[in-house]
Amino acid sequence: MLADPALFVLGSFVVACSATVDRLPRAGESLRAQAFLVEPGGKGLNLAVGARRLGAAVDGLLAVGDDPLAALAAPALDRAGLPAAMLHRFAGPTGAGIGFTDAAGENCLAVHPGANARLGTAEVRAAAERIAGSALVLAQFEVGDEAVAEAFRIARAAGVRTLLNPSPFRMPSPGILADTAILVVNAVEAAAFGVALGVPLPDGGNETSPKAWAGLAGALLASGPDLVVVTLGSGGALAFRDGRPALVQPAFRVTAIDTLGAGDAFTAGLAVALAEGRPLPESLSLAAACGACVVRRKGVFDALPDRAAIADLVGGVA
Repeated sequence: MLADPALFVLGSFVVACSATVDRLPRAGESLRAQAFLVEPGGKGLNLAVGARRLGAAVDGLLAVGDDPLAALAAPALDRAGLPAAMLHRFAGPTGAGIGFTDAAGENCLAVHPGANARLGTAEVRAAAERIAGSALVLAQFEVGDEAVAEAFRIARAAGVRTLLNPSPFRMPSPGILADTAILVVNAVEAAAFGVALGVPLPDGGNETSPKAWAGLAGALLASGPDLVVVTLGSGGALAFRDGRPALVQPAFRVTAIDTLGAGDAFTAGLAVALAEGRPLPESLSLAAACGACVVRRKGVFDALPDRAAIADLVGGVA
């Protein structure tokens, strides 16, 4: 088992704004918010911070612009114990997003990528040695396809495993999927894959059943990944590998206050555990615990758990 595995995160930095409302707004409607929060975020930053809090050595690439919002990035990295060299500055706006969370803890959000869209193959190639020297390379879709494809190409050529969370969803290119070892999607993203691949998903019934997702999982496994994980919120998570029974990971029963960032926390926990060499069932349990810790608090940055928070949740050593 590896000690303090090295993860490389092809990340994104977003100034995340979130409003708490009684219910999610309808088209054309203005609502009074009970709370409003501005914090450093972005799926890439969340993955990096989440992995670092769990003890992994984390490197990567994050892009910011030259506007006032960029000033939030360096202090956030310092507070999280991440290397300042992860930051790349471009002319133009920094990524920004807005999310709404209702009384039940459910959310919707929109993100403008800003400088994250400027991260490209040149920056990735300059980090090739760092990518090749990592234990696992993580990417998400708040950056462009070219950067992801190049990072995964370098990783796979060096024998390094890769993890893709295609969110915000767009259909990955065949090349990216072929170089993806671990694919993590939520139910909405999985359904979008089903439409794109022409794989019907059952109407009604129990969508948390492995049988409901087995056809799609088989199609995704045939496209490159050797592990497909579908997260289902309070329904837990399902993990599929070719020729082996699906694994069912129940969700930890907690009171959800804010579900923003739960998927990122899950993915960070899964990545760290797998990079440590833990068995898949144990890795899924740690991932689910990370997601459960985040939903119990408002916001994401400070809610991403460390090992002590995980141990407190599960009542043992994480």
